[in-house]
Amino acid sequence: MTFLHKRDTEKMRQKPGLLTALIVFLAILGWAFYPKPFDVDVVELHVGNFERTIEESGKTRLRDRYVISAPVGGKLARLTVREGDVVKAGQIVALLWPAPPPLLDERRLQEQREQVAAAEASVARANAGLQKSALVLSQAEADLRRQESLAARGFISPLQIENARLIVHQRQREREVAAQESNAARHQLAQLRIALQRISGNESLAKQAVAVTAPSSGKVVKLRQQSEAVLAAGANLLDVGDPGAIEVIVELLTEDAAQIKPGALATLSNWGVPTALQARVRLVEPSAFTKVSALGVEEQRVNVVLDISSPPAVWETLGDNYKVDVTIPVQSAFKVMLVSVGCLFPLGSRSALFAFDQGRARVNEVTLMARNGREAWINTSLEVGTKVIAYPPASLKDGDRVNMIE
Repeated sequence: MTFLHKRDTEKMRQKPGLLTALIVFLAILGWAFYPKPFDVDVVELHVGNFERTIEESGKTRLRDRYVISAPVGGKLARLTVREGDVVKAGQIVALLWPAPPPLLDERRLQEQREQVAAAEASVARANAGLQKSALVLSQAEADLRRQESLAARGFISPLQIENARLIVHQRQREREVAAQESNAARHQLAQLRIALQRISGNESLAKQAVAVTAPSSGKVVKLRQQSEAVLAAGANLLDVGDPGAIEVIVELLTEDAAQIKPGALATLSNWGVPTALQARVRLVEPSAFTKVSALGVEEQRVNVVLDISSPPAVWETLGDNYKVDVTIPVQSAFKVMLVSVGCLFPLGSRSALFAFDQGRARVNEVTLMARNGREAWINTSLEVGTKVIAYPPASLKDGDRVNMIE
């Protein structure tokens, strides 16, 4: 009995220790699975001026560019003007000579000579026919004179006289046909002989040169053909323009261009000099075009043309086809509630943000008025200086504990 009593006493002493261990284990398990607070960045709502702009890369171009082309096909002499040279209106900038006929091989040359010989024979045959028709006409006229003499004395009838006159008239027409055939044969012979001719001698070339002149005063901005070459009519030779008359063209999406009106101010930057240039929109072209982006997406874009309004001395180093970054303001507001765009997230059809409230995240709906790349203009009941969570995690919910990162 004494032994059993001691075992019961030891079991009773072990129960409080097991209970304590179980409580500690459950506490550790609860602590491990208890949701930890989110570490978040916070910013403050503030009042400021809002501006929404359209930013796009553009390029410069000459306002009036004259592309000089060859008026006729021929051989171009090497151009003596260079890019950057100043030319005046009417100044000769290029010389063109008629292109020489193509060289003939021996077989083709012999064929041409045989064709000339055949044409000469045709001329001789036509001349012989002309002489024959002249003799026949002379014989018919002599017969008519004899018959008219006999008719006057009453030896032949008037019908025979009429037949003789018809014969003379017929022989005259035959002679005219023979003369036309002879003339055609001579022209054909001259045409074949021209095909065998060669243009030789600098004097003959100089007399036949065609001078190409500049249509306007300016500088040569681009040479499209400098070396001597044989060109077709209409081939471009060089570009002339005034480097001081430069405009900027930028291709904007149609939904952005619809917000821009002529006269709008713009800023030009990143053109090689730290100084930003001021510009003004002169024209929004009425017709758009399709352009494929770098990602292969078809976009509808429209050209917007701007004039530089800064003093020319500031941008005298800016040339044709230079790259510039264009910034055009399209919306502005003063002393409005602003917040970083990274604080907003969609909530149904509206926008919302998380306010930092004593270690808890509280969802607040706001009215988004406008936004740019950095800030958003909102209407909200929150006060200025309220701390809001920037770039909230996707799993963050209303009422979750948050820890502000210093």
